[in-house]
Amino acid sequence: MTENLTSLDELAINTIRFLSADGVQKANSGHPGTPMALAPMAHVLWSHVMNYNPQDPKWPNRDRFILSAGHASMLQYSILHLTGYDLSLEDLKQFRQLHSKTPGHPEVDITPGIEITTGPLGQGFANGVGFAIGQKFLAARYNKPGLALFDYRIFAICSDGDLMEGISSEAGSVAGHLHLGNLIYLYDDNHISIEGDTGIAFTEDTAKRFEAFGWHVQVLPDGNDIAAIQAAVEAAIQETERPSIIKVRTHIAYGSPNKVDTAGAHGSPLGEEEVRLTKQNLGWDPDKQFYVPEEVYQHYGQAVEKGRQKQEEWENLYREYQQQYPDLAKEYDDMRHDRFPEGWQNAVPTFDPAKDASMATRSASGKTINAIAPLFPTMVGGSADLEPSTDTFIKGSDSFQSGSYHGRNFHFGVREHSMGAILNGLAHTGGLIAYGATFLIFSEYMRPPIRLASIMRFRPIFIYTHDSIGLGEDGTTHQPIEQLVSLRSIPGIIVIRPADANETAQAWRVAIEHTKDPVVLILTRQKLPVIDQNKYASAKNLEKGAYVLSDAEGEPDLILIATGSEVSLAVKAQEALKKEGVQARVVSMPSWELFDKQDRAYREGVLPPSVRKRLSIEMGSPLGWHKYVTDEGGVIGINKFGESAPAEALMKLYGFTVENVVEKAKAVLRGEEITEEKKEVAS
Repeated sequence: MTENLTSLDELAINTIRFLSADGVQKANSGHPGTPMALAPMAHVLWSHVMNYNPQDPKWPNRDRFILSAGHASMLQYSILHLTGYDLSLEDLKQFRQLHSKTPGHPEVDITPGIEITTGPLGQGFANGVGFAIGQKFLAARYNKPGLALFDYRIFAICSDGDLMEGISSEAGSVAGHLHLGNLIYLYDDNHISIEGDTGIAFTEDTAKRFEAFGWHVQVLPDGNDIAAIQAAVEAAIQETERPSIIKVRTHIAYGSPNKVDTAGAHGSPLGEEEVRLTKQNLGWDPDKQFYVPEEVYQHYGQAVEKGRQKQEEWENLYREYQQQYPDLAKEYDDMRHDRFPEGWQNAVPTFDPAKDASMATRSASGKTINAIAPLFPTMVGGSADLEPSTDTFIKGSDSFQSGSYHGRNFHFGVREHSMGAILNGLAHTGGLIAYGATFLIFSEYMRPPIRLASIMRFRPIFIYTHDSIGLGEDGTTHQPIEQLVSLRSIPGIIVIRPADANETAQAWRVAIEHTKDPVVLILTRQKLPVIDQNKYASAKNLEKGAYVLSDAEGEPDLILIATGSEVSLAVKAQEALKKEGVQARVVSMPSWELFDKQDRAYREGVLPPSVRKRLSIEMGSPLGWHKYVTDEGGVIGINKFGESAPAEALMKLYGFTVENVVEKAKAVLRGEEITEEKKEVAS
């Protein structure tokens, strides 16, 4: 400990250290060394810097704290307990146990006070950039002179591992470009990773890296010097034009006689004897476990009282704001609570085949965005440098840039991974509807944030265009094959692949209304026929995931099931089969997940158990379709990668033609198995 520590500071910091060490030791699992090193930083933030109120963890103007180094979760659990959040000592003792409020890595909505789920390194770093963008947007839209509703800051603690991950460079570059001065990160520079000293793989000058990004950088040599830490944080607060990172030299497992500065303290308990020795070394009673001195509770209670008063002041400010700006206050309150404008669905466009003829679903999506955006003023989004191709620009609105934080159009650059994590931060800001777009093939770069969005039950809207071999000449590297089934395999997300412009418009309606869980829209580059809703079933049935688009005359001999661009192909095949005396039903199935949520009666009404001859048609991996086609059915899919050629040539080569669908349908009716070999030849 350094000389600037008071006895109460030291007592509070050691309380955090040993609650963390005891929690990991009792669980016999976890990461004790990092919380022990980070305890002074946490103490400074939660005692002297941040505004928060444990009695209302969702207070809109609270400062946000993100533990990007999520493996150090016992640090956060300890400080949340000490500051009065709904987390008891007994909860700390249940660290990493089944159904506990203290899982191995922080999880939002499981532990009160956790802002966002972190675990995969780098995600929290980028989430914080999303939070910072969200605050800047809210402030630009709602703050008025003398009535600053939103002036909170985003604090985070990140690790060597966070900075090694490429996503931190992507997000750091975005933050520097946007001049996000509300972002303050403390970097735990402990020189240790699981494999040993970070010097074996990580020797760059991180301070210069962030200077190059345009960040305000400070370097502190002693992670126990709380006066220096507090001064650096205050300097970062004063720096409003640049995001700040404070590089703090720490020592993992500080206080441990035998494991300080060792990789062994990173991911394994210290051991009962080493915990005792560490307590003795730091003047703590080695026989006391999960011990909190009363004066420590009292100390943190003062910070809590300060936060309560801050919120009370804010509530008074908000009441004054409501009087002066009632429309804006109502707008924010409605959006924050997912209360949408009455009758907003009437703004969802309907497309006429006589007038619109054919349209790429990416274009229909763009038209829908611009039709509904005026009704959702906090709907914001953009693209990973592909807006002209993904059609995601909100017309009449500015771009979100430094000095233009009211802009609703984001430019993420060619940074798909950080775009996904930033969207998660935006989605959890409160009051925002956030979307981001790229090509379907590049969803692979975004899988971690998509998965985390589903775990957290956040609702970013992910838009993926260029959804198949139909994109043509760009070839193998850009033609998605396995991406659809890969996305569908993620529990909880809603994947929608609309068949035409009208299904696309309705997909947006579902995405807006589906406030829990992420929604993924899969859209075409190529134009598709606009399906005549006077002749076929209404696209509004999309909300049920699958519906009978065009029925047979009488009991069907066969059911054709298709998604996206292949639905119009199925309709044409139905007409051709009818000429040969075969009655086929066409089912449009834009969303497996929505269909599976329907009751049994509805599902069996669409896919009657009595009709076991079924054929699915989709330009992607056939995996998963067995759920719907039965053992007497078949799948037209793609089991190999694409090729570079015009789309029409590829459709013929891969079997997405009326002739091939008719041939395979008749084979199914004859009871012939469509083998993998035949599929590959046919598709």
